[in-house]
Amino acid sequence: MGAAKLLGDVMYANRTRADLGEFVLRTPAVGPAIALAVAVVVFALTTNTFLELDNLSLVVEQSLVVGTLALGQTLIILTAGIDLANAANMVLATLLMAKLVVGGTPGWLALLAGLAVTTAVGAITGGLVTRIKLPPFIVTLGLLTILAAASRIYTGQSVAVSDPLLSWLGTRRYLFGGIEVTNGMTVAVVMYLVLWYALSRTGWGRHVYAVGNEPEAARLSGIKVRRTVLSVYLIAGLVYGIAAWQALGRVPNADPNAYQTGNLDSITAVVLGGTSLFGGRGSVLGTLVGALIVSVLRSGLTQAGIDDLYQNVATGVLVIAAVALDRLSRGRQA
Repeated sequence: MGAAKLLGDVMYANRTRADLGEFVLRTPAVGPAIALAVAVVVFALTTNTFLELDNLSLVVEQSLVVGTLALGQTLIILTAGIDLANAANMVLATLLMAKLVVGGTPGWLALLAGLAVTTAVGAITGGLVTRIKLPPFIVTLGLLTILAAASRIYTGQSVAVSDPLLSWLGTRRYLFGGIEVTNGMTVAVVMYLVLWYALSRTGWGRHVYAVGNEPEAARLSGIKVRRTVLSVYLIAGLVYGIAAWQALGRVPNADPNAYQTGNLDSITAVVLGGTSLFGGRGSVLGTLVGALIVSVLRSGLTQAGIDDLYQNVATGVLVIAAVALDRLSRGRQA
């Protein structure tokens, strides 16, 4: 009886571990959440200041702009696309808003102009992808070059911003007497929740996942594939405009050379958040976790005295591991 009970316990334990592993593979946000928790614990034990409220607030604040870019990037990657021009789009909007205000345009009108520009770029991108059927990689690579050049042509130097509306997202307040929160953090949380609801609780969200999984099957089932993809690029463009507003709130200075790696950072956050680069799988909440992972790693490694080059190595290893895990997960589901 004792041997039989021991064998039964071993089989139960093995089955439990297998079920847990399968759950982690099938739930994209679980792995990133575990990785974030592990990173926080490690840096809390190895540094003296990581868990200080001021540092944790700074970690979140540093993830805001890239996290918002990653939010729009997630929508596009869910349809099996990619956007290499999102940061350049955002930077052009910051310059436009800043110069309009310096020229005497009211802040609210400058903000609307910035949102209109990023949304228009999203419409152009979506139109080229859906109407002419150009690969998203090629379209956005070309737009990256065009927008970066346009920013430098528009103004070759940084432009200071003093308008209270354009810097409003940087306004700080304190919760419970000690936790520093900016308006930009609140806006980011609201955007993530809205798009999480749209993707998980609406027909539009189901269409986005279906198109990312298999566009032809989605078309045969009655989904308007081109319209769905175009809507994704439009919404992403609007999100990039809000990212531009956040960038001006964090640093009230529009610079044509800013966020040169913002596109890659946003892709990193999306991948680390468990969204598949092959489309149809992932979540915006996972992307939020991914953006926090990037910020936590940089803060913790900096406080631990690790050189920036090695920080980039660590981030690259994590990205490759995340993509490998995605491939493994898809292989098991096949």
